[in-house]
Amino acid sequence: MDSNSIVEWNDRFLIGIPFIDKQHKHLVDITNKLYVGCLKGDEEARAYFLRTIHEAVDYTKYHFLAEERLMHRIGYPELMSHKKQHEDFIREIIREVNSFGEGRKFVPNLFVRYLRDWVLTHIAVSDKLYAVYIYTLKKQGALESVTALQSE
Repeated sequence: MDSNSIVEWNDRFLIGIPFIDKQHKHLVDITNKLYVGCLKGDEEARAYFLRTIHEAVDYTKYHFLAEERLMHRIGYPELMSHKKQHEDFIREIIREVNSFGEGRKFVPNLFVRYLRDWVLTHIAVSDKLYAVYIYTLKKQGALESVTALQSE
């Protein structure tokens, strides 16, 4: 991992659904982009972070919607629980960004570490669970193709 990264993509994060894996890789890229901003001087880091966090929030919402549509289409029984995890995360991110924008002392580096840890844990645990469900459906013949699930 280079000094401009806080997290390096690793294939162990793959869940086996190509368009979701691509989105997860992009979330890791955005996390690293935010981290690069944290390495700048105080005022420059603050301005960069405020610009970049909006991209991160927008992309995260887009990704969560794609996952939720996928889970709805396959009848995933834990959809509401998974959706609540997404909603809680977005709410926390927005709360932190608003506090930062209002001048509260904020350490972007700590925020980026929180973002990294949440995203990687969510992929490794919650997202792997719905991927297992999808592959169980495929194995049972209830689902023809994983790539056909792409809704983009």
